Amino acid sequence: MIDVRNASKRFGRFEALKGVSLTFPERSVSVVLGPSGSGKSTLIRCINGLERVSDGDIVVDGMSVRARGTLTRIRHTCAMVFQQFNLFPHLTAERNVMLFPIHSLGVPREEARERARALLERVGLGDRLDSVPAELSGGQQQRVAIARALAMEPKALLLDEITSALDPEMTSEVQAVLEDLASEGMTMVCVTHEIGFARAIADRIVFMERGEVIADQPSEAFFEGQHNPRIQEFLAKVKRR
Repeated sequence: MIDVRNASKRFGRFEALKGVSLTFPERSVSVVLGPSGSGKSTLIRCINGLERVSDGDIVVDGMSVRARGTLTRIRHTCAMVFQQFNLFPHLTAERNVMLFPIHSLGVPREEARERARALLERVGLGDRLDSVPAELSGGQQQRVAIARALAMEPKALLLDEITSALDPEMTSEVQAVLEDLASEGMTMVCVTHEIGFARAIADRIVFMERGEVIADQPSEAFFEGQHNPRIQEFLAKVKRR
């Protein structure tokens, strides 16, 4: 589904990604962990084309992010959900979910409305169709954002620290939605610093530091059989927080 090929990203003299090579298979749930500044958010922003790779390539469902004219299709294939929700404050939950299918995909308004209602029901918000973001909790707003991403009918979701602004109860609401999506075979790449969240949803963990991949392991092996001293130190610090 997503093939990262020796990708580097520089911001001036700072190298945020250093020759990263990874493959994210279809129907997998991968969590990218690492300390602040490790390059994990830069990685998924490059996958979505929000940042352009400086060297190397990223191929999404057969499309190179470096090829002319592919970014719109790549963003439809890999929908992104952000930390700060990015909902339109003056629109209801229903209209937030309807907007992109109408304007980006040309979906007729009534079809977009039916799709939005079905998706909001799916994320447990069928009774909040007419609520604007200010009337919703953080967890509810993030579930609207997930429904909005799903309205594009993507093949994969890219999730950037989507629970970092939420309390534990709200995090569990979002986690339940992602677990349902995983059970249905949705491909997901999730950047997070929350170990409990990573354990719950991931079948694979990628650990990054200073722009490089330090480990790429099945979730159970990463958490239960970890021998890398740097990763052990990271996990110990996170658990103490």
